[in-house]
Amino acid sequence: MKYRRSDEMSPPPAVPATDVAITRFEHVYEVAPELMTEHVLQQEFPNWDTLRLVHSRAGHLAWMHRHFAHTVVSGEELLHELDG
Repeated sequence: MKYRRSDEMSPPPAVPATDVAITRFEHVYEVAPELMTEHVLQQEFPNWDTLRLVHSRAGHLAWMHRHFAHTVVSGEELLHELDG
């Protein structure tokens, strides 16, 4: 097993998803970096950490719901309510 810092700290090329979002990893959307330069300094962190966060988000959301949500409303319900 070899570790190369440059491999871990250089994310894949950005692919535009919309006018304001990019994607570098499948199903991972980011605000376009050029829109995030004035008020929020960007941090550099390894690719494995990005993927770790993505893979753990469902578990984290489930934990938040169990501990803090009295009611969970689906996005679909909200859209129906807005349209109705």
